Amino acid sequence: MISVKNLKFSYTNRPFIEGMSFEVGDGEIFGFLGPSGAGKSTLQKILTGLLTDYRGSVIVNGVEVKNRDGSFYENIGVDFEFPSLYEKLTARENLRFFASLYKRSLDADELLKSVGLLNDADKRVSDFSKGMKSRLNFIKALIHDPKLLFLDEPTSGLDPSNARQMKDIILRQKAMGKTILLTTHNMYDATELCDRVAFIVDGSLRALDTPRGLIMAKGASMIRYTYFQDGKERQREVELSRTGEDELLQRLLKENRLLSIHSSEPTLNDVFVEITGRRLQ
Repeated sequence: MISVKNLKFSYTNRPFIEGMSFEVGDGEIFGFLGPSGAGKSTLQKILTGLLTDYRGSVIVNGVEVKNRDGSFYENIGVDFEFPSLYEKLTARENLRFFASLYKRSLDADELLKSVGLLNDADKRVSDFSKGMKSRLNFIKALIHDPKLLFLDEPTSGLDPSNARQMKDIILRQKAMGKTILLTTHNMYDATELCDRVAFIVDGSLRALDTPRGLIMAKGASMIRYTYFQDGKERQREVELSRTGEDELLQRLLKENRLLSIHSSEPTLNDVFVEITGRRLQ
């Protein structure tokens, strides 16, 4: 679906993205993970054809992006972090207008219902809250049923309930075979949603793997358990892969003497800090 080879891009003769290469397969959720200013949004603008003054090769859906034509956008949906909506129009009118720009479209009311906005369909967008605008902007990207979705911080500014709803819709889109590129600095979203993630810092690709692969490569999962011995509460740690070799743990389990047991492993944020020396938040 996407092939990027030796991508280079500069602002005012200052290198910003330098020698970046990666591929994204059909039906994959691929995450760009990095702090603000890392180059995530610039990369997304290149992939969506908004910035074409790049060097190297950027092929999206079989098309070299700098050579795209109007048909390029029939199969691409974009949800930028900041909504691009007509404030004086209602939610339904916005969707119908944007649907008119494409050859095919989905039912606007069904999309509004999917994000809990059907009851507000005839309300002007200027009267919407930030979260409501974010949800409307998201389904605007789906109105023409694109094969490829670019989502920029899709849960930013949403309360936990609406963020959960948004993530469920993203996962349903994947189940329908859509390819999704997700740019975020939210490690929890990336861990939950993405098949693979790329760490981006200062316009360069520092690591690329599955979230699980990155986590396990940097630290073994540990088991911490507590128990009483000689009238005192004691604690011990063992690697998850070696619990069968821990004779004390096996004895405590057999004698039903464990007070507590917990597993722990590095988070994606821990791995990011270790690899890049930077923080996601």
